[in-house]
Amino acid sequence: MKKYTIFCLLFLLSAKPAAAFSVEHQFTVFLGPFNASKTTFTYSLTDRDYRVNSTVRTAGIFDSLYPFRANYATTGKIKNGNFETTSYHYDSRSRFNKRSKEMVYNDKGEPVYRISTKNDKTKKVEIEPDLNNRDTTDLQTVFAELSRQYNQVKFCDSRLQVFDGKRRFDVIFKDEGREELPVSEYSPYAGMAAKCSMYIDKLGAKGDDLLWELTSDRPIYFWIMTDTQSGRPFIARIIVEDTPLGRLEVYTRKTVIKE
Repeated sequence: MKKYTIFCLLFLLSAKPAAAFSVEHQFTVFLGPFNASKTTFTYSLTDRDYRVNSTVRTAGIFDSLYPFRANYATTGKIKNGNFETTSYHYDSRSRFNKRSKEMVYNDKGEPVYRISTKNDKTKKVEIEPDLNNRDTTDLQTVFAELSRQYNQVKFCDSRLQVFDGKRRFDVIFKDEGREELPVSEYSPYAGMAAKCSMYIDKLGAKGDDLLWELTSDRPIYFWIMTDTQSGRPFIARIIVEDTPLGRLEVYTRKTVIKE
């Protein structure tokens, strides 16, 4: 069930310079015919640091078939406008497996160790210094960077580099214009929204999870709206047209914004 790393996408949004704030997104996730998951994504930004947390919980009939729980947590510093990861932790539990991964970084924001556990067996691997990994970060930090960019310049176009401890890949965001989001029984948010897409450039590497299988031929589309009270943008909907388990649709059922 590593496929649920896709829900790390559930993020986006904003940052007024030098102002501390947090945005929590609560999502309902449909996968094929299933009301599959309740997912929460929370990020906070100040002018000096950031924090991103995600939780994924399968629900209903899908939970009976494919039970899965996962937590993701990232912290980092913002130095001279640049994001540097200081910690990354992931843990998950499925029907038969319990996994966790921790990335340890030095004071330059470079990964130095990967600590992985599967069913209580732990492996610590030293990450050799590599110039190709120097300017990379973890996937959740990518979303924090994009949130600041969108707030400042109101567009998604960017290409950011990620290293997960084993593989390096690029995350490519593109602007796709504006569209009217129809009213839905699953979300209170409808109306005109900015449409963006997310692509994964695997750079020739191979992997076994759903996120890794998504190529430029299978983009992730998401729609951004703006909260009327705070002025903070948020993600209102996500769609992946084709996955191994069917169409993926994510609806924002609630946002909680704290200044």
